[in-house]
Order: sequence, then structure tokens, then C-alpha cells
Amino acid sequence: MDLKSLIRDIPDYPKPGILFRDITTLLRNPDGLRYTIDFLMDKCISAGIRADYVVGMESRGFIFGAPLAYKLGAGFIPVRKKGKLPYLVHSIEYALEYGTDCLEIHQDALMPGNRVLIVDDLIATGGTAGATAKLLQQIGCELVGFGFIIELRDLKGRKHLPDVPIISLVEY
Repeated sequence: MDLKSLIRDIPDYPKPGILFRDITTLLRNPDGLRYTIDFLMDKCISAGIRADYVVGMESRGFIFGAPLAYKLGAGFIPVRKKGKLPYLVHSIEYALEYGTDCLEIHQDALMPGNRVLIVDDLIATGGTAGATAKLLQQIGCELVGFGFIIELRDLKGRKHLPDVPIISLVEY
């Protein structure tokens, strides 16, 4: 299946000069969504990734991470923006192009030694994925890989990630 044909390009969003890759058209296609989850699972297995938990980054990482966790027989853990989780959290602040942001995970979500796969819809500059990896490593987790639906290769996000398998299904 040609996943690119299911991803809509929106020029000048969210600001002029940006070409936004919109996955809502992929999500509304039952065959495309099923194929995406199955393809991501197959690539994880082919790469030898064995995870106890799949961590999905807010918010589109939840869409792909939860069904992938189900398929892999793993648990699912959300990483959220600051203030969204109702219990005690571990947090990490990270730099954005203009300012900073913060990610959080429940303190009892993961334990040292847990094998974790991080999933999101897209990798661009690698800032959010890199911060999530640092947060999990501070907890003492073993990062076993990353899974992305889309990778924007020109933005070189991979260089900001740890040396583990990085899977992307579609590259621009």
C-alpha cells in the first residue's frame, strides 16, 4: 500500500513556508490505518525490537502507540505535556526553536530496566523524541527503539536521538 497517497499535504500550515503532512486522511481510511499498524509492527519485529512497553508521545503517538503495544503484547504508557497527568510525575524540560516545553510521565509507569519503544506519528527535528528518550533513560529504562510513521529527512532529527533502531514508514 502506498501510505504517501493517504497523507495529505497542506501548504503554509501552521505558517507560511511550511508544508504540513496531515495524517487525518490516513486515519480515516480503515485499510490504511490497519496497514500502518501492521507494517510498523512487522518492521519492529524485523529490527529485533522487543519491548515491555510502548511509550506514545502526546498526542498522535497515542493513536499509533496503543494499537502497536497491543500487537506486540506490550503495555502502553503515555508521555504528556506538563499538567495533563493526574498523579506524581517525572518531568523533563527541553528547548524549542523559541522557548521551552515540558514532558511528563507518571512516576509509577515504568521501572528501571524496562525495555521501551518510543512511538510518534512524525520525526522532524528530533527535539520531542530526544527529550522523551532522556526522560526514560533518567528513569533507568532500556530504550530499544523508535517508531515513526513519517520522517522529514532534511530536518535531520535522527542525529538528536540515541543509537538504537529508528523505524520510519514514510520519508519526505
